[in-house]
Amino acid sequence: MAATPRPPAEPQWSLPRGLIVLLSFAGAVVTVAGLRSSADILGPVFLALMLAIAVSPLQGWAGRRGIPRWLAVVVSLVGVYLVILLLAVALAVSVARLATLLPTYQDAFTELVDRVQAALADLGVGHPQIRAVLDRLDVGAMFGVLQGFLTGLVGVFSDLLFVLVLLFFMVIDAAGIPDRAQAASTTRPHIMSALSTFVRGTQRYLIISTIFGLIVAVIDVGALYLLGIPLPVLWGLLAFITNYIPNIGFVIGVIPPALLGLLEGGPRLLILVIVAYTVINFLIQSLIQPRFVGEAVGLSVTLTFLSLVFWTWVIGPLGALLAIPLTLLAKALLVDIDPSAGWLSYLISTKAVPAPSGGQPAHHEREETGDADDGQVP
Repeated sequence: MAATPRPPAEPQWSLPRGLIVLLSFAGAVVTVAGLRSSADILGPVFLALMLAIAVSPLQGWAGRRGIPRWLAVVVSLVGVYLVILLLAVALAVSVARLATLLPTYQDAFTELVDRVQAALADLGVGHPQIRAVLDRLDVGAMFGVLQGFLTGLVGVFSDLLFVLVLLFFMVIDAAGIPDRAQAASTTRPHIMSALSTFVRGTQRYLIISTIFGLIVAVIDVGALYLLGIPLPVLWGLLAFITNYIPNIGFVIGVIPPALLGLLEGGPRLLILVIVAYTVINFLIQSLIQPRFVGEAVGLSVTLTFLSLVFWTWVIGPLGALLAIPLTLLAKALLVDIDPSAGWLSYLISTKAVPAPSGGQPAHHEREETGDADDGQVP
C-alpha cells in the first residue's frame, strides 16, 4: 500500500512574518509615493505601453503571412498615430465647445433654482435655509468635475510629442521581442510566462472594451441627437472613453447629458436621457460586457473597483482609463512572477480553480494558449 503523501513543509522564515508584512507595507508606501511624484511622466509612458501592446498582434500576424515586419511596423505606427491625433483633437475641440456652451445656460439654471426654491417653500422649508444652499450652486461648478476630467485627458494628449516618440521606439522594439522573449524563457520561464499572461490579458481587455465602447458611443449619439441634447458627439465620445473605466464609467457618462437635458427641456427630458442611457449603457456595459471582460482579465469585481480608485489617485484621470491594464501589470510583477505566490491568484480571480485529482492544489491557473507572437511582451 502506497504511503500517504505528506503536505509540503512550510518555508522557514528568517524574520518574523509580522515584521516581513510591515516591511512590505513600508516598501509599498515608498513605491506608491514615488509613482505619485512622477505621475506626469508615468501617465504618458503607461499610455504608450498600452498602445504598443494593443498593436503588437499586427506584427505577429504579418510575420505568419510572410509580410515584411518593417511594413507591419509602419502600418501599426500610422494607425495608432491617427487614433491618438483624432482623440486629441476631438477632446480639445469638445472641451472648448463645452466651455463656450455653459454660460448660455446660466439664465435657465437660475430659473430652475427659483422653481426649486418655490417648491421647497411650499413644503414648509425656510427661505433663509433654501437661499443659503441654492446660492452655492452654479452651472459651471456642476460641470467642474467633468471639465476637469476632460482637461486632464487633454493635458496627457498635449504632451503628444513625447507619447508619439516613445510609442515609435516601443513599436520598433516590439519587432524583435518575440525572439528575445523566447531566449529569456529558457532561463526564466516563470517571469516570461507572467509577462506573456499580462500581455494577452491586456490585449483581450483593450479589444473587448474598444468594441463595446464604439457600440455604446454610436447608439448614445443617435439617442441624444433624437432627444435634442446639445453636443451629442461630445457625450458619445465621453461614453466611449468612460467605457474603459470599470464599474462607474456608465455613471460618469450619463451625468453631463442628463444635466443638459434638465436645463434644456426640464425634468421630462432629464428622465428621458437617464432612461435611454440606462437601457443602452447599463444593458451593454453592466450586463453584457463584464462577462467578456471577466473572462479576459480574471479579476474580481471588488479588485477592479479598488484598482480604479487606487490608480486614479496615483496618476490622475489617465489612471482611471488604464486601471485594469495597470492592475494586470502589478499582478504579473507581484504574483504571477513568483510560483510560491500562485495561491494569491485564486483569491483575486473571478473563477474558482478546482484541485486536480490526488488532493494537491493546482499550482497556477493557466491562460489559454495564444499565438506565439501575440503573447510576447512588446
